Amino acid sequence: MLGDHEHGTLHERGMSVDAELTAVSSTLAELTQRVGRLVSQLTPAEDDRYGAGLLEVERTLGVANRRLERLVSNHR
Repeated sequence: MLGDHEHGTLHERGMSVDAELTAVSSTLAELTQRVGRLVSQLTPAEDDRYGAGLLEVERTLGVANRRLERLVSNHR
C-alpha cells in the first residue's frame, strides 16, 4: 500500500498521488541503474555467485518501472 501511516496520508503531507508515483518511479530507475552498475563490476567469483540473480532483479525492476511510468502517463 502506498500510504505511509507513520507520516500521514499523501494528502496530509500535501502530495498528490501523481507526484508520489513520479517520485517512486525515479527511485526505481535509480535503483535499477545501481543494480546494473553492480552487475557490471562483479568479479568472476561474484558473478558465479550473484550474477544471474542480480540480472533478474535488474530486469524485474525495469519492468516495474516501465509499468509505473505508463500508469502515471496514462492518467495525466
